Amino acid sequence: MKLWKKILLIVLAVILLAQIPFIYNRYKFGQLADKISALETQKIQLLNQNYKDYKGVIHVHTAIGGHSTSGFDELIDGATKNNLDFVVMTEHTAALYDTSALTLQGNVGGVLFVGGQEVETATDRFLLLTGSAEAGRADKISTTDFLQSIHAQNKLAFITYPEKHKTWNADFDGIEVFSLHTNAKKMNPFFVLLDAIWSYYSYPELVLAKYFQRPDENLQRFDEVAAQRKSTLFAGTDAHSNIGFHLFGDDAGNKIINLKIDRFETIFRAMRNHVLLEKDKPLTQENLLQALKGGHCFVGLDALSDTNGFSFTAENGIESRIMGDEIALTENLNLKVSATQIARFIIFKNGEKIHEETGVAQINFPTKEKGTFRIEVYLDSLGEPFDKMPWIISNPIYIR
Repeated sequence: MKLWKKILLIVLAVILLAQIPFIYNRYKFGQLADKISALETQKIQLLNQNYKDYKGVIHVHTAIGGHSTSGFDELIDGATKNNLDFVVMTEHTAALYDTSALTLQGNVGGVLFVGGQEVETATDRFLLLTGSAEAGRADKISTTDFLQSIHAQNKLAFITYPEKHKTWNADFDGIEVFSLHTNAKKMNPFFVLLDAIWSYYSYPELVLAKYFQRPDENLQRFDEVAAQRKSTLFAGTDAHSNIGFHLFGDDAGNKIINLKIDRFETIFRAMRNHVLLEKDKPLTQENLLQALKGGHCFVGLDALSDTNGFSFTAENGIESRIMGDEIALTENLNLKVSATQIARFIIFKNGEKIHEETGVAQINFPTKEKGTFRIEVYLDSLGEPFDKMPWIISNPIYIR
C-alpha cells in the first residue's frame, strides 16, 4: 500500500475514534432527557396565594439596529411555542432613528413585548427599559449623566457585560449576572461543534445547558453591590438568532440548506426570568418593569425543570416579604424557601454561604442577623455539570 493511502487511513481512523466520546455524549443526553421527564412527574405543586409567577426572557434582538437577520415572525413563534408571558426587547441603537419605537411592543400573540434598547455610554453598556430616541447618542456622555437623564424619565438601566463595566459607583438598577452570549464565548468550540453534530438536533437546549457555568465573578459583583444597596439580578439571553450557516438563497429569506443554532424557539427554552406580581395586578408593561426594579423576580434554568412555583420569603408571624423587599430584624424572623423539586438549597448572606441543605424541597431558616440574603438551588440528581450550575438564583431579601 502506498504511503499516502496509509496516511489517509490513519487520519480517517483518528477522526472516527475522536467521535466516540461525542457519540457517547448523545447517549448521555438521552439519559439526561429521561431524568428530566421523570422529574416532571415528581414535581411538587406549590400554590402562592398572593403572587402569580410570569415567565419570560430579557435581552433580545432582531434585525432592527443590525447584528441579526431575524424578523418578528420567528420571534413571536419562539415566544408563543414556549408559552412565555413576556419578552423584553433590547434592540441595538442607531444614531438617526429610534430602534425601540420600531420593535415589537405591547401584547402580541398573547405575549407582552417591551420595547427596550442596548445602550453604550462613553464607558459602559446598559439595557435601557423602555427605549429612547436619544439612546443612539448616549456614547457621547458619561454613565452618571446617562443614568441621571433616564431616571428623570422613569426609565430603568441594567448593567450588561458586568465583566467590562467600569462605573460601579453609579446609580444603576440591576445587573445581568448570567448571559447566554457571554457563556457561549467560554465554550470550547471544538467540543461544542462535535456535540452539536451528534446531539443538537434532538436535544438542543440540553447541549447548551451542558456548557453553562455558574457566573461566579458576576454574582460576586452583584453581592458586593447588594450588600450596600438594593439592586436586581437577572439572566439575559442576548438572543440574536444569527449563528449558523446556509448554502444558496436570496434576499427574500429563501435558503436551500439552512442551519441555525440559536433559534429563538431553542434559546427561549433554556434560561428564563420569573417575575412575581400580586394576583390583583395584571401583566402590563408598567407592572412588569416595577417588579423588575423591585427585584421581585428570580432566574430559572427551565431547561432542567420548570421553576414556576419557587418561593423565597422572610416571615415573622405578622408580615411576610418576598424577594427584593426589606424587612426589619425581629426575634422570630424566618427565611422560608420552597421549590417544586427535591434539591440542594444554599443560603448566602452578603455573598457568603451560611447554610446548606440537601435532599429537601423546602427549608425554614431562623435568622438572627441583619444582611442581604439570597438563595441558590441545585439539581444534583441530574449529575454534572448541574451540581455546580444553579437551577435557580433568587434575588435578595434585605434584613435591616
